[in-house]
Amino acid sequence: MISYQKLTKERLDKFIELRINQLREEGATEDIDLVPALQDYYARHMADGTFVSWLAIDDDEIVGTSGMSFVEKPPYFGCPNGRIGLLSSMYTDPGHRRMGIAKELLSRVVEEARNYGCGCVQITASDMGVLLYTDFGFVKNGNFMQYNF
Repeated sequence: MISYQKLTKERLDKFIELRINQLREEGATEDIDLVPALQDYYARHMADGTFVSWLAIDDDEIVGTSGMSFVEKPPYFGCPNGRIGLLSSMYTDPGHRRMGIAKELLSRVVEEARNYGCGCVQITASDMGVLLYTDFGFVKNGNFMQYNF
């Protein structure tokens, strides 16, 4: 049975391990140790409320992750309040794919962005994720995909 929980400091090390697995799967070149930078980023932004993540848990193991960073840019026509949710860290363990986990995680972090007051959510999608985001309602917008509220 899959349960869903928000990321806490206690699970941050495993979350970072899965984030690095995701980057490797997407073909990233590892030329530095990214762990310290990720630990710093997540600790700071979880503390100030500008990063939130929902996790999928199966038998106390994280099997899916999501992430939403909240940023503010000068307002523009596509997002008149300038508040943007930047979606990241969407990852599901290969043994748990095709079970609706990613869709559930996406729904939860998009709702977090809505509650934060974001006017839109943006992501640079991997090839694997395009169908998920398109089915959810994201549309291509130049070099990124965007979901408008």
